[in-house]
Amino acid sequence: MTIAERIARAEAACAPVFEGIDRRELHNTKRVLELFQRHRVAARHFAGSEGYGYGDIGRDTLEAIVADLFQTESAIFRPQIASGTHALSLGLFGLLQPGDHLLSACGDPYDTLADVIGLNGPVPGSLAEMGVTYGMVPPGGDGGIDVEAVLAALQPDTRAVLVQRSRGYAWRNSLLPRDMAALFDAVKQARPDVYLFVDNCYGAFTTEDEPTFYGADVVVGSLIKNLGGGMAPTGGYLAGTKAAIERIAARLTAPGIGLEVGSYAPGYRLFYQGLFMAPHTVAQALKSAVLAARVFADLGYETTPAFDAPRADVIQAIRFGASEPLIAFCRGIQAASPVDSFAAPEPWDMPGYTDQVIMAAGTFVPGASIELSCDAPIRPPYTAYLQGALTYAHGKAALEAALGAIV
Repeated sequence: MTIAERIARAEAACAPVFEGIDRRELHNTKRVLELFQRHRVAARHFAGSEGYGYGDIGRDTLEAIVADLFQTESAIFRPQIASGTHALSLGLFGLLQPGDHLLSACGDPYDTLADVIGLNGPVPGSLAEMGVTYGMVPPGGDGGIDVEAVLAALQPDTRAVLVQRSRGYAWRNSLLPRDMAALFDAVKQARPDVYLFVDNCYGAFTTEDEPTFYGADVVVGSLIKNLGGGMAPTGGYLAGTKAAIERIAARLTAPGIGLEVGSYAPGYRLFYQGLFMAPHTVAQALKSAVLAARVFADLGYETTPAFDAPRADVIQAIRFGASEPLIAFCRGIQAASPVDSFAAPEPWDMPGYTDQVIMAAGTFVPGASIELSCDAPIRPPYTAYLQGALTYAHGKAALEAALGAIV
């Protein structure tokens, strides 16, 4: 059987899953459209601003829309945030003070937060240097949140509980927003003074709900992931309670200034358009991931999630068992990219990671993982993490090329 025939057979099996993704896309598109209409978005909102940015209507309206989208009191939606890690760091430094304790509820977080927290020894500017302590509760036996263990791990000085929605570089299921509800209810009942802080990277619009619908105090993500729709050129977001966002805004700019300043001369059209496109772009990425899961499972590889399993992020994990096919797969994805297709990715010592990492990312926006990309730490069991695709057609074509590279 040829590679094209294998993909066609897998695609036919995925049809019912694709129908569900299409339904969620329609639901989320209607939600965004209604918010654009309610906030009377017009061409004047796309104009840029300079200087302090007082009264920047484009910026302020975007933040009002995002707050309503997440059903929260306030939001930060800014091009000045450089990455998802930057957004997460901003939120943690806004909420935590010297002497506070941070508790991760589902294992250690994504690799790039290790230096933010200070897990790898002394790092200038880390939470540890500031006097914030850290604790972690492993995932439960099913890969979910062990609520009782989290409650038992709460300390008198615990100020924030961190929940990572995405699998990151872990072999576990991503967390559906409704999976977090029991934890949120239990923590709020036991400790109403604790912030529930959710790393929402890779998760927005993969479901019809969001963690804030169930009581999260803050959700955080990158605009070159889901919420930017493949069009936002940079940026990050945080949405949550007024009290939490006010504290974080004081770190975004300065105490007493908060969200009142922050200009962006290039203008906001790409952010508005990207947010409008995001439900569709996320649906395209999900279909690409579903197809990859089915194809590689048919070939005998371990994959998570399974092609027909519920999904809470756009990431597809595939275990290769050795470095050679893993590297070949990443190079196949790069070769099928619209940008830098001629480049051959090599493992390298990437800042923020403890192992060498190989990354395939022939993207229009550098580092945009809502565009088709693939990365993997070079360590056993040699797992590739495939994410994104602006169009399903590209995801399908790239999968065919990557399979060819492995063969």
